[in-house]
Amino acid sequence: MKNDILAIVVPCYNEQEVLDKTNHVLLETLNDLKEKEKISRKSFLLYVNDGSKDRTWELIRGKYEEDPYVRGISLAGNKGHQNALYAGLMYAREKADIAISIDADLQDDVSAIEEMVDKYGEGYDIVYGVRSSREKDSFFKKTTAQGFYKLMNSLGTKTVYNHADFRLMSKRTLDELSLYGETHLFLRGIAPELGFRSTSVSYARKEREAGESKYPFKKMVSFAFDGITSFSVKPLTLILFLGIAAIIFSFVIIIYALVRHFTGATVTGWTSMFASIWFIGGVQLAAIGVVGQYVGKTFIETKKRPRYYISEVLEHNENQETEN
Repeated sequence: MKNDILAIVVPCYNEQEVLDKTNHVLLETLNDLKEKEKISRKSFLLYVNDGSKDRTWELIRGKYEEDPYVRGISLAGNKGHQNALYAGLMYAREKADIAISIDADLQDDVSAIEEMVDKYGEGYDIVYGVRSSREKDSFFKKTTAQGFYKLMNSLGTKTVYNHADFRLMSKRTLDELSLYGETHLFLRGIAPELGFRSTSVSYARKEREAGESKYPFKKMVSFAFDGITSFSVKPLTLILFLGIAAIIFSFVIIIYALVRHFTGATVTGWTSMFASIWFIGGVQLAAIGVVGQYVGKTFIETKKRPRYYISEVLEHNENQETEN
């Protein structure tokens, strides 16, 4: 295992405030693993700049010039966290034997990286970093996150509870990941679907070191919806049953309206109009909206456009890395 090259992949979007600390901590972790001979001395740290608007890429370039074990790739424009992460993993697939993905905000505990590598040495191809608790989350975030995982699993999507994108993947799992061609990526669902031998390590999630969260509520909702519609057609089945239930309910309303009509206790036509226009109309609009999401995704996927373009790559030659 000491000859296996590890790539730590870090997607970055406007991370200038935390990058210095991130670089120091991750390089320290990488060097410690090299000294313990758990990974190859050719192992490296890879930053993926996701079209940052601040000095993130400038700082990455500086880290690259200072240390031979730092590399960087810059995407042409902001392509989203999942595409940036995928770009980094595909680069690592060609250059390394193992890849560990971690966000730049240092909320994921880097001390778990060594345990992940140890699990890989035991024969696991995928090792998930799983939060031990959500005590530091607000009530709203905790409730919505738990609801999301439960909903995903109930809809038939394989997800690892309390796992985000902090994970180890072996080269052969990355080879299989490269075969997935969809534009709307949901790596948290794809990784378990690969089916390779996997395990998890638990850690306590920390507060963000600096900067702001890159996942406000709007993005969280969009991300969750992408996850559901990318892996499950059950919402379409639920629409069918909702339609059947609406029809049954409408018959009940009609019977109720007739009874009220013949007893003279209602305004003629009011109940039937209310039932038909508002209830059925609402169901139809909701159904059309969900179906439209699937149709829209199909439209986008059939274009088969590239997920991202790489505008610049920073990498040292292997001899330079070995000498250092």
